[in-house]
Amino acid sequence: MRKPDFVKTGDKIAIVSTARKINLKEIKEAIAILETWGLVAILGSTIGKENNQFAGSDRERASDFQNMLDDKEIKGIWCARGGYGTVRIIDKIDFSSILKYPKWIIGYSDVTVLHSHLHTLGICSLHAPMPIDIHKGTEASMVSLKNTVFGEKIRYNIPSSKKNILGNCKGQLIGGNLSILYSLCGSASSLDTSGKILCIEDLDEYLYHIDRMLQNLKRNGYFDNLSGLIVGGMTKMHDNNVSFGKKAKRIILDSVQEYDFPVVFNFPMGHVEDNRALIMGAEAFLQVHKDQVTLEYI
Repeated sequence: MRKPDFVKTGDKIAIVSTARKINLKEIKEAIAILETWGLVAILGSTIGKENNQFAGSDRERASDFQNMLDDKEIKGIWCARGGYGTVRIIDKIDFSSILKYPKWIIGYSDVTVLHSHLHTLGICSLHAPMPIDIHKGTEASMVSLKNTVFGEKIRYNIPSSKKNILGNCKGQLIGGNLSILYSLCGSASSLDTSGKILCIEDLDEYLYHIDRMLQNLKRNGYFDNLSGLIVGGMTKMHDNNVSFGKKAKRIILDSVQEYDFPVVFNFPMGHVEDNRALIMGAEAFLQVHKDQVTLEYI
């Protein structure tokens, strides 16, 4: 996997929306944060654009992303928000320039489409808070993004959950939003998970659908040769009037019970306040002990 150069003071970071619409007011605090880091925010044409729920038409969103992708002066593209829409433009984008001059693509949730596709191309990307919500998160999540893009050494130590499956493993970090991973199965953006550490998180889903998505990943071989599983926020889950009978953690454990890899719950990633930056595609070492979980890059 090729890792983009880390940024330095004075570098330009583009802010675009590949999915839902967003206005300038909603990202003013993110722009100010970039400026305090010594970086220059370059706003894409999709900021402030509207096409029903989208930040402009598919053509406009693809064009905005493409322009920033091809601009050699732009050292990173920070996706303004998630929602839905990135999958509608992924096949309209020419990624040849990023193969020559890798740059950081940053975001989470719907941006999982880009993380997955870039992984198939051999380019690392950054699963991290976005302009719409970075100011609402913890100080630790903001610092993790800054330290990661500037190339500081990263090591996460978190308390261990009682439901964790203990063990150590190594592998490239992959994944993101479970619903997006599920939707990409069978496409050119679907992941090869063999020997890797899969990260999943989700928001506002019914418990039976969590089970359905995991069963689909299982049937697609996602767990067959997996090195490890990291579960972030399973936030605001719903149940039907007739209960599914299991919570999200139990659904996940039951889905992977026949496999032999460590599993981590409550990792600070996803639709949670403490959403730490993770380099997708980077080689990592995961240690899951009874009292503590450690994740560091190799």
